[in-house]
Amino acid sequence: MILNETYTLANGVKLPKLGYGTWMVEDADAPAKVQAAIEIGYRHIDTAQGYGNEHGVGEAIRNSRIARENLFVTTKLDARFKDYNGAKAAIDDSLQKSGLDYFDMMLIHSPEPWDDFRSGNHYFEGNLEAWRAMEEAYKAGKLRAIGVSNFEQVDLDNLIENATVMPMVNQILAHIGNTPFDLIEYAQSKNILVEAYSPVAHGAMMNSQEIVAMAEKYRVSVPQLAIKYCLQLNLVPLPKASSVAHMKNNTEMDFDISAADMTILKAIKMDDYGKNSVFPVYSGKKD
Repeated sequence: MILNETYTLANGVKLPKLGYGTWMVEDADAPAKVQAAIEIGYRHIDTAQGYGNEHGVGEAIRNSRIARENLFVTTKLDARFKDYNGAKAAIDDSLQKSGLDYFDMMLIHSPEPWDDFRSGNHYFEGNLEAWRAMEEAYKAGKLRAIGVSNFEQVDLDNLIENATVMPMVNQILAHIGNTPFDLIEYAQSKNILVEAYSPVAHGAMMNSQEIVAMAEKYRVSVPQLAIKYCLQLNLVPLPKASSVAHMKNNTEMDFDISAADMTILKAIKMDDYGKNSVFPVYSGKKD
């Protein structure tokens, strides 16, 4: 069962192959949503300072019947922190808000602040300062693993060439129709695990006749096909779900996409998200 399978990070920490994403989950709703996910069998929960729900996620973790050491909780350092002192304070603030003694992983949410996303300014020095604060928290046991999100190759190289602790994860937008293969291959060649957020493109994928037909061929839902696609690329998909039924459906991975069909799926292009383009994750201003 996919919920019992793990990857091993560069430092030996095990990370579950499938996570439950909490982007756009309100803080007040987070305890119930996350608890439901845990009861289904999810052991990997993904949150962020920018989501505004660390308190609710932490409440679910603290009140869970599952032992803390058997749950993997990721949060993300807000993209605006590009200095050591700000990052250090923000890390402690996340721990305080969540009520947790440690996070299993923290990621720098973006190499650029959201209002300057992909502007061409990579904030190399600022990211090194933020990373230094995360390294310190990692060495102090506040974080079991550290990584990044939305980093391009040059941003990864900045840390690889200058940091003391190498990034263990890069969480990026990756799904059928929008898969940055070169970046994924590069990260994996550096022993950096790649996580895929928005693996179903917030529902926009449901409008693709080609993808829908492929899902019907395998007698699975479009989200199941999308999640399996990521898994077969050795990515960690982080789907969110609006209902318990969808949470369960997203875990049912008892099928394999053939090599020929993977080739077809890899070639699909989906650059227009239609009405879903209004989501900040696509406009590039917030994830």
